[in-house]
Amino acid sequence: MVFGKQFSIQTKGFSDIKDITGEVQDIVIKSGIGNGLVHIFAVGSTASITTIEYEPALVEDMTEQLEKFASKTMHSRHSQTWGDDNGFSHIRATFMGPGLTAPVSDSHVVLGTWQQIVVIDHDNRPRSRKIFVQVMGE
Repeated sequence: MVFGKQFSIQTKGFSDIKDITGEVQDIVIKSGIGNGLVHIFAVGSTASITTIEYEPALVEDMTEQLEKFASKTMHSRHSQTWGDDNGFSHIRATFMGPGLTAPVSDSHVVLGTWQQIVVIDHDNRPRSRKIFVQVMGE
């Protein structure tokens, strides 16, 4: 069986990190699938899906490290070509990846005690981000 659902979340950009664990878990429950896999995918080329311990200090640390990795002030040919100054956001998103797959057991996403699923919006402006969740199994 396969079940898919999309939802949107408002973000601030500049690697804004939002916890979406609850939304993903709700979709897994609605799917009726007890055991299998869930894939969470950020629709677009400037956002990422990953896991993190979602607590304020670590969120700040992550944002700070992303700035060191690909600074919002970096020169990019993409920004020169399109004039949108978001080349850094594409680089951050490409290296982190747009999606994550996790196991589903007893109708719950299998996560560690301090592990949450997050979307990171790397773009240089606020956005309404679309997230597609697909649950596969039985």
